[in-house]
Amino acid sequence: MRSRALAFFALAFALIGLGASAASLVDYLNPAPTFCAEAGCATVRQSGWAHPLGVPMPVLGIVYFVAMSVLAFWEKPKLRVALAAVGCAVGIGLIALQAFSIGAWCKLCLIADPAAIASAILIVAGAGTVRATLSNIAATLPAVGLVVLGLGLYAQREDAPNAPVPEFVAKEQKPGQVTIVEFVDFQCPYCRALDQKLTEALGKTQKTVRIVRKMVPLPGHTYAVPAAMAWCSADAQGKGDAMAHELFTANVEDLTPAGCEAIAVRLGCDVTKYRATFASTELQERIKRDMADGKTLNGLPTIYIGHKKFEGSDHTPDALLAAIERAGS
Repeated sequence: MRSRALAFFALAFALIGLGASAASLVDYLNPAPTFCAEAGCATVRQSGWAHPLGVPMPVLGIVYFVAMSVLAFWEKPKLRVALAAVGCAVGIGLIALQAFSIGAWCKLCLIADPAAIASAILIVAGAGTVRATLSNIAATLPAVGLVVLGLGLYAQREDAPNAPVPEFVAKEQKPGQVTIVEFVDFQCPYCRALDQKLTEALGKTQKTVRIVRKMVPLPGHTYAVPAAMAWCSADAQGKGDAMAHELFTANVEDLTPAGCEAIAVRLGCDVTKYRATFASTELQERIKRDMADGKTLNGLPTIYIGHKKFEGSDHTPDALLAAIERAGS
């Protein structure tokens, strides 16, 4: 009896993982995400781990969870345990990659990967097979559909456009102009990609636009902190916009303290003042405040154009331009 109960739970987790993988594949293939438009999801989708051997990661997830669903009805215990062990190890590895390498979290991955781990634990704990009746087998496809539908409804609820704007964003808005609040890691490739698109959009608008940058250097990026300190030091001399452009377009290897200072000199900053600001406790406190605000985000890149939030780097310059025009209305 216990074995049969565990079998149904193991199958349920396999179906949940299959549904999450199917939803994730839809986002991989579509130009704009349907289920997970958050910054963390976009960052994971665009990472170097997203297409092993050129294959989208969700395809591998679908293949795995389909196999585990089939084995839930088929008496192949050794094969099932072996695949479960592989799935568990891969699931743990993918979670670790998001935590320590990518530095961002995909909510669909955080459904699929734990589902693989939970299913494996149940199988090792003695989950048997589900009786292969026509009704049990026929119920699996609608179950997957319900999981995907539920994920879609959840994503729409989470990403609702009427979500309240954080107070630290709202207080930056000024009448008569468009204010953009940009959360910045100058080493982050996705922040760089989104800023390039934002720069293109800004070149097409006649609106008066003010950009407020908040420094959120990610811990896994070696040069993010000195680049953030360099920007603050240049911004104190009224050269924040020019410095941001130079830092976003510089080679990552040039974002060392010495490299950043060379950029500041090229922009005409007073070196003595620059170094004093760079070493000041006030600068450290400013970055700490910005990072505290950044903890409320789902991940980077994130910008607010007026009250409109953009997460990830998937957005087109035209979409950003449209938001700028609306924010100024």
